[in-house]
Amino acid sequence: MVRLLAHMELAVGELAQVLGQSQPRVSRHIRILCDAGLAERRKEGSWVFLRSAIGTLPAPEADTTTIGGAVLRLLALAERDDRQFAARCEQDRRHLAAIRAGREANASAYFERHAAEWDTMRRLHGADEPVEIALVAALADEPLGRVLDIGTGTGRMVELLSPTAARLTAIDKSAEMLRIARARLQDLPADKLDLVHGDFTALPFADAGFDTVLFHHVLHFAQDPAAVLAEAARVTAPGGRIAVVDLAAHDHEDLRVQHAHARLGFTDAHMAAFLADAGFSPAAPITLPGDPLTVKIWTGRRAAPAAEPRKALSA
Repeated sequence: MVRLLAHMELAVGELAQVLGQSQPRVSRHIRILCDAGLAERRKEGSWVFLRSAIGTLPAPEADTTTIGGAVLRLLALAERDDRQFAARCEQDRRHLAAIRAGREANASAYFERHAAEWDTMRRLHGADEPVEIALVAALADEPLGRVLDIGTGTGRMVELLSPTAARLTAIDKSAEMLRIARARLQDLPADKLDLVHGDFTALPFADAGFDTVLFHHVLHFAQDPAAVLAEAARVTAPGGRIAVVDLAAHDHEDLRVQHAHARLGFTDAHMAAFLADAGFSPAAPITLPGDPLTVKIWTGRRAAPAAEPRKALSA
């Protein structure tokens, strides 16, 4: 279980399914791991998510001054040297990949089915206009530069930001969404807009290519938000900004079942941790109360590389 959690955050049900064990049995072991400080729990609606409390997988030479480091080093060595353990780890990872691929396929099918009515459906969770006004205001204090809209959907955010952006790139995994976005944005100059078919877990862009990166009601579809934000950070230029518009934490389980939400919103603390871990300095969040759901705008700035010390002039 520690080996799996060192790869990614997982729901209790996912762990039970991967390991082929009952959920009560897995929960019992989770309690032991959490009490020992090796794992952390996070409740979200009726689901409980687990993440490693001791970091990601190290090389066998990792520091062992803490129990966490010692455990991770032991597991790395075991997988390297014990064929039976290595085979079990590989089998577990294949099971996990199959489970998550199935969920992602269901989500993709959902987007394809609802692309034409996407803007209307989104308004069921609150009015768009106050959120759009607040987002523009949050980004108005400096030029937008090169903008990347991740999960652009029907292209509304690109349309909104186009007057002040130097160049816009919109990416979406749904070909049907992109078809609608292309029709919506056809009046924009061709040299100012790129529409790209791709996945937010593996962005097809070079490092540090964008000044402003946006997720608008997209991150709650991510199975692993931390990994998605880390990938967004990779393509954000030093000093560039990120803006995440999404739902505050809530308990509307129907959104998970009926609308393919992988996450029931986010707390300020969790989002701040996600952004910081990805290399962004989080700013104070903006709260837009709604009925029934509250929308938040979280922003952050990508750290610029430290300046190299100036060489002393020779005498």
